[in-house]
Amino acid sequence: MEAWVVATSLIFLYLLATIVLGVVANKRMTVDMEDFLLYGRKAGFIVLYLTVVATFHSAFAFLGSGGFFYTHGIGFWAAGTWTLLVGAITYVLGPRIWALGKAFGYITPADMLADFYESEAVRVVVAIVSVVFTILYIQVQAQGLGYIINVASGDRISFELGTLILLVVAAAYLMAGGLRAVYWTDVIQGVWMYVAVWVGAMYLAYELFGGPLELWRQVQAQRPDLLGLPGPRGFFTPGMWIGMTITLSFGIIFQPHMMIRYYTAVDARTLKILGATTPIYLMTLYIPAALVGLGGAVAMPGLDIPDQIFPELLFAHAPPVLTGVILAGATAAAMSTLDSILHANMTVLTRDVYQRYIAPDRDQAHYVLIGRLLVGALLVVGYVLSVRTFDFLVVLVTLSGAGALQLMPAIVSCLFPGPRTLTRAGVLAGLFAGLVTLYVTLVVVAHPLGMHGGIWSLIVNTVVAIAVSAGTPGPSDATLERIHGEVERQVYGP
Repeated sequence: MEAWVVATSLIFLYLLATIVLGVVANKRMTVDMEDFLLYGRKAGFIVLYLTVVATFHSAFAFLGSGGFFYTHGIGFWAAGTWTLLVGAITYVLGPRIWALGKAFGYITPADMLADFYESEAVRVVVAIVSVVFTILYIQVQAQGLGYIINVASGDRISFELGTLILLVVAAAYLMAGGLRAVYWTDVIQGVWMYVAVWVGAMYLAYELFGGPLELWRQVQAQRPDLLGLPGPRGFFTPGMWIGMTITLSFGIIFQPHMMIRYYTAVDARTLKILGATTPIYLMTLYIPAALVGLGGAVAMPGLDIPDQIFPELLFAHAPPVLTGVILAGATAAAMSTLDSILHANMTVLTRDVYQRYIAPDRDQAHYVLIGRLLVGALLVVGYVLSVRTFDFLVVLVTLSGAGALQLMPAIVSCLFPGPRTLTRAGVLAGLFAGLVTLYVTLVVVAHPLGMHGGIWSLIVNTVVAIAVSAGTPGPSDATLERIHGEVERQVYGP
């Protein structure tokens, strides 16, 4: 049997399994928004761990990181810093977000911030920022899925058709089973992805070079420019390293699909254990990614689309069955994040827009139906973006993180009691200034002084928010006592 038939068949068998899980999850689901949107706030450690790591690592990690090592070299091991930070952020912020969600019934990030700042304008702006910048993340996963199925089929299934098929499957099991289906499939996808990338990378290292050590020697001999900073294209300056560290840690955590996971935990202790252990998975995935990218630069130079280096190497040098299993793992990597982002955007639009402003007095079944319809609409948007625009997957993820990073001042002020807090006017002014700065430092004058635009925008956002807050009224004493008091009770004890 030809390699493309085996690989494509295994991917489609995997897709069938995810749909079955969605149907089973649907039978376990009650007609309730918290069950459909938040897994009933009952996620234990194993399920939460695997869904968090599978959601954080996606086509960006499985395909994009190999492409970035291939193009820019060893500097991409900056990933070790941001994955470590993700664990620290989860340990510190996770229990606070969980406590407020549990106490006041928050479902989205905008719920929490609108309540604290006593402002519907804050709700709307946060919802818009959350959706707009995570739509870019949908594009990342959709493009990754299109690359996988196109290469797996030997160009017999076009990028456009493959993207559509896999988007429809992810939307189908999400609409069927809600977040329960997402979590159940993520358990499988988290394990499969990690095993697949390690097995594939080690196989290629031994097949092409005789082992990882010889791979490094060959890279040093033939492409030494990949082993130094700032890399062959001068990308990894200190400013870019710092910028990617911040935008891909705080920026990803403050996206709705990650923050919503904190609401779903069964208790605060689960989140602390999660924070202490997630860096193990997240960091170690970049070791095999480096082997693939750097080894690929020697074994297969001049690739038109660097993000395709892993599947291209597999098809050229690995047995068909192994290639199929590993590419199914790559599919799992992309879909485990895609379904979460579709779910998060559906949750934000249903809760913060539709329920709040369009139809506030409908029953639970109605809102669940609207959520399902919104998934279909988001699928169309993600598909159009993925087939009309192209860029490095890592670049798109960084842009997505830089946008969500603008929520950081508002979130920190909400979660940490202190003598001074930001005000609604300060938050809105800071967000506006930060987003304008982000545009300027990414489009008009890209990364001034070698510092990533996300950092410049965060600095401006914070300065403006503090300055405006100094002269405008903040949250009422009752709100401060209710929300900051709850944080203190849950985090520091009665």
